[in-house]
Amino acid sequence: MAVKPSAHAQQRGESQPWLHQQGVEIQAFGTVRDFPVGMSRETRDYSCQQLNQILADTQILYSLYKKHHWLMRGPTFYQLHQLLDKHASEQIKIIDEIAERIQTLGGVAVGDPRQVAEMTVIPRPPDGVEEVPAMLSRLLEAHETILVAAHDAAARTAEKGDDGTNDLLVSDVIRTGELQAWFLAEHLVDTPLVHA
Repeated sequence: MAVKPSAHAQQRGESQPWLHQQGVEIQAFGTVRDFPVGMSRETRDYSCQQLNQILADTQILYSLYKKHHWLMRGPTFYQLHQLLDKHASEQIKIIDEIAERIQTLGGVAVGDPRQVAEMTVIPRPPDGVEEVPAMLSRLLEAHETILVAAHDAAARTAEKGDDGTNDLLVSDVIRTGELQAWFLAEHLVDTPLVHA
């Protein structure tokens, strides 16, 4: 029940907010509205399902990047602290692009962290601090999970004629993910720094 401004406040012409409003759900998660975007409901439904899974996993990847950025240790602290924060900022842009694509297709983007946690297939890390190689490996595994799903979804959305989703997956999710995975993997190469 909404709490409306007092009669006294209304008489004085004060601009008061209507607080504690409750509403009804006007679109269920997992449904798509009819939008005039030149694609069938079946195509848009498929794309939204795939994008929501990738969106949930990418939100977890972003959170892992931030967690590991904060918890980084050791002699390469500064370089990795900076790199992980850069990657996180790139992932947050992708998250927004995926969510907006879902909305463009008439779907509902997953946004509640509790629902994201229920949907993700990315394994949960320990609550504490892992060793640096384990943190980097965890990020690489999350990237690979997302990349496998994105490659599959890109191929299927191309077949179904959803060029916009295909472009988003290839140009943003896949290209950024592959580049970030390369940067991370090179930090796990055990090579001498001084003597050959």
